[in-house]
Amino acid sequence: MIDKIKEYISEVEEFSAKTKEEIETFRIKFSGKKGLVNDFFAEFRNIANDQKKEFGQAINALKVAAEDKVRSLKDELESKEEEKGTYGDLTRPSEPITLGSRHPISLVKNQIIDIFSRIGFNVSEGPEIEDDWHNFTALNLPEYHPARDMQDTFFIQTDPDILLRTHTSSVQVRYMEENKPPIRTISPGRVYRNEAISARSHCFFHQVEGLYIDKDVSFADLKQTLQYFTTEMFGKSKIRLRPSYFPFTEPSAEVDVYWGLETETDYKMTKGTGWLEIMGCGMVDPNVLKNCNIDPEEYSGFAFGMGIDRIALLLYGISDIRMLSENDVRFLEQFKSAL
Repeated sequence: MIDKIKEYISEVEEFSAKTKEEIETFRIKFSGKKGLVNDFFAEFRNIANDQKKEFGQAINALKVAAEDKVRSLKDELESKEEEKGTYGDLTRPSEPITLGSRHPISLVKNQIIDIFSRIGFNVSEGPEIEDDWHNFTALNLPEYHPARDMQDTFFIQTDPDILLRTHTSSVQVRYMEENKPPIRTISPGRVYRNEAISARSHCFFHQVEGLYIDKDVSFADLKQTLQYFTTEMFGKSKIRLRPSYFPFTEPSAEVDVYWGLETETDYKMTKGTGWLEIMGCGMVDPNVLKNCNIDPEEYSGFAFGMGIDRIALLLYGISDIRMLSENDVRFLEQFKSAL
């Protein structure tokens, strides 16, 4: 009897199947209620006592072998069916892939970075939670300086020296502290100001600020750089610089680009003048260079800054700045075709 069981074990080990029906027939033959394994267990009481141990071990070996064979055959067959279902019919329709889109802020930021990278500017980044030194004091805005009132600031309540940065000029300070001239960098990022939220302003927005420090840098270099940018960004080559005031640059200027008066929208945007303000700029104040351990007698430089959100509103004809942060899918889907 034991020899018969061993023959069945050999049969199980050699068995193979190509269909589920063959596997099921094999399972019923060995493991079914009327299968061979149960028949052998029924014969157990008729076996002599001195052979019961060996007989029982043989039956268990047959049972385990049959169950393992059924399991392995099913797994193998399912694997083949899955592979065939996935790769077999290459003419079947594919699953629809929804085309994604970039946010208009990302589109504009990447375009600005690309324009300035062509003339040697790298990208620098810094923390959004900043200290007073890098955000104000190093930029020629000591404590109690009246120009601090130009920016309503979010201070961290537990520490009056810590705040949410109000501009990415703080990144430029950190970059000057860690790098020696010549320096040519732009600093894109999100900034925060305690302002009322409306269609034209928000308590957080995005900026790109640029910095160039080297020997014999002049205001003419600044103007030429901005001329290049406006031509590449807007296709407008006519600009003007109006005197202005920024604590960290001297002299300072507001930059206008001549947008034109070709459409009714142009009249509305430029208030009938044709000119549109796009950024502020100026020559870096010597005090700022000193605060960053750069000798103002040897080096000079210029800085500029612009709002990414405002340019996005302008380029894409968006009337409400709040739409840029509301994550309305209907709004964002308009930019699916943009790279």
